[in-house]
Amino acid sequence: MIQTRLFRENFYILEDDRVRQFLLVEPDRALLIDTGFPDSDVAGAVRAITDAPVTVILTHGDMDHTGGLSAFGSCYLHPDDWHLVHEPVQLLPLREGDVFTCAGYRLETIEIPGHTYGSVAFFDRAHRLLLPGDSVQKDGPIYLFGAHRNMDLYIESLRKLARWADLADTILPCHHVCPIDPSYIEKDLEDALALRAGKLPGVPHATMPCSTFQGKWTAFYA
Repeated sequence: MIQTRLFRENFYILEDDRVRQFLLVEPDRALLIDTGFPDSDVAGAVRAITDAPVTVILTHGDMDHTGGLSAFGSCYLHPDDWHLVHEPVQLLPLREGDVFTCAGYRLETIEIPGHTYGSVAFFDRAHRLLLPGDSVQKDGPIYLFGAHRNMDLYIESLRKLARWADLADTILPCHHVCPIDPSYIEKDLEDALALRAGKLPGVPHATMPCSTFQGKWTAFYA
């Protein structure tokens, strides 16, 4: 069941202990970031807050972020992740530099492929706020196994985000601890580099075709 909390004025966090969504609200429109699992009922949580028309933007195409799309009819998603969406919805292209405004926030799109090929982050310069999807987390595990993920691109994307770190005060990840501070960009990068270099111990996962690799700061499924 979705729990709703007010993060800042007109800015809500919606979460169900598995994944987290974000909702910005004005009297006549709303902006939703991600739609949760199919059974999360993000739409119901949104409608408990607002009846205004909702624009949906997606951090990436994994099912735990796109599962509620059918309730909204359309979304903005990077085209490299369109193949991951199986809901009968209109997919609108999302690219580097695209900007979405609502409730006094101005979210700029940053392409950060790796966790998926179409992963993006949203950044608000004035509020010094970064929403990185699943690509930056505290503790993890961060998923890096499967055909639609790429370790080398993930590392380059973390390096890219690190160049934005001094402009941010707060990071809102979609999983695990939230909020976190920008130091976790470098921490995740340090552990990802160690993973790629074969320096992290791995334990086979009990049910998924991957192993768990524990870094100094973050774990990965790879």
